Amino acid sequence: MRKMTKKNKILAAAGALALVAGGGGAAYAYWTTTGDGSGYAANSAGGGTVTLHAAFDRGLTPGDFRTVTYTADNADPNTSTRVGELTATVTTDKEGCLAVWFPVTAVTDDALVAAHSSGTTVGTGRLDFTDLPDTDQEACKGAIVTITVGSL
Repeated sequence: MRKMTKKNKILAAAGALALVAGGGGAAYAYWTTTGDGSGYAANSAGGGTVTLHAAFDRGLTPGDFRTVTYTADNADPNTSTRVGELTATVTTDKEGCLAVWFPVTAVTDDALVAAHSSGTTVGTGRLDFTDLPDTDQEACKGAIVTITVGSL
C-alpha cells in the first residue's frame, strides 16, 4: 500500500467534505416543500369584499413547523372593512401526502383593512408537519402544501 502524502490527505479531506456537503444539500432539497394560499371574504355589514392570502417559508420537514402570515387586499377605493375570524384548511398536491398531517391555525383580532390597500396583515398562525414515526411519509417529499383561508 502506498503512503499518503500531505497533498493526497488534503485532497481526500476536501473530497469527503464535498461529499458530506453535497449529501446534506440533497437531503434538504429532497424534503423541501413549498406552499401558499388564498381566498376571499365578503363582509355582510356592507364593507365589501377582501382577498385573503396565506404565506409561509419553504423547507417544511416532518416534525417541523412554519409561522403562517395572513394578509388581505381591499380593492374597494372608498370603503375600509374588517376581517373577523379566519378559517384555514390545507391541501397537498401529491397522492399519499395527507392533508391531516399538516394541522394549521389561523388567529386574527378583528383586523381593519383600509380602502384600496394590499398586503395588510390580518392574522398569524402555525402550520405543522406532524412526524409519524410508524407511518411512511415519503409521499410528501417535494409536495406543494396549499392553505386556503376564509373569514366568517
